[in-house]
Amino acid sequence: MEINYIKEFVILAETENFLEAADSLFISQSSLSKHIKSMEAELGTQLFDRTTRKVQLNESGRTFLEYAKQIANLQYRYTTALYNKTAHIKENINIGSIPIMASYHITDIILKFIRENKKFSVNLIEGESSQLKDMLRQNKCELAFIRDMDDYDNEFIHIPYTTDHLAAVLPEYHPLSKEPYLHLEQLKDENFLLLQPGSVLYKICTQACEQAGFTPNISFTGKRAENIVDLVEKGLGISLLMKKPIHYLSDSKVSIIDINPEITSQVNIYYKKNITLSTAAKHFIDCIQLPCL
Repeated sequence: MEINYIKEFVILAETENFLEAADSLFISQSSLSKHIKSMEAELGTQLFDRTTRKVQLNESGRTFLEYAKQIANLQYRYTTALYNKTAHIKENINIGSIPIMASYHITDIILKFIRENKKFSVNLIEGESSQLKDMLRQNKCELAFIRDMDDYDNEFIHIPYTTDHLAAVLPEYHPLSKEPYLHLEQLKDENFLLLQPGSVLYKICTQACEQAGFTPNISFTGKRAENIVDLVEKGLGISLLMKKPIHYLSDSKVSIIDINPEITSQVNIYYKKNITLSTAAKHFIDCIQLPCL
């Protein structure tokens, strides 16, 4: 059995979508479909239940996945070892990222990659999502961690990295601070402290408020979430921020409350369509996609 097909199987099992999986594997959707069917024929059983919209692992697929993950991890490790021994390989990769890196473990994955890969170096560039897209267009970076809204740009490939959801950040003494969750309309009379206009999160927050039937009274906008949390703690207003960064930044002096219905945001790896990625960029994506054992 082709060992690359096993990695493809793992990615498809995680995305449950042929197009997404194919994009992240740098192959066509039809090729991925042929490879999976070839695996199933060799194993003598179907691994997925297929519908018109997506694919899902069946019982045989779930059994095989445990072993496939181990093989995929081993493939990354031996490829890394061989790259480190190959004299002619030495590459640098420019990677862009949204400012909130630590709480999404972006800094951790980059450090892991640098430590494991002696022949590849990384330049990390921070920027807002719109700036990072321009850097990709201008070839100033090859890959970028970008926060998405629903309006995908067709000029880029998007590889899923992590998902987060919006939460309200309130002073600990606020009357609503003990609620298990909040509806946005409960906050319509509050002063809002938000990230700066032009950021994806500003757009997410203002659109969500408008869909809830009100225009938020924005009394402050800033570049750094930690400054906003500090202002909330001091009683200057409330905020809407993504939950993972706020748990990372905050302390017990603010309350972090989920919004109902849930408003999600995806952080994806972006790269330009119709380009050939460097060996370093492809291997970095392999590092990100390593399945948990």
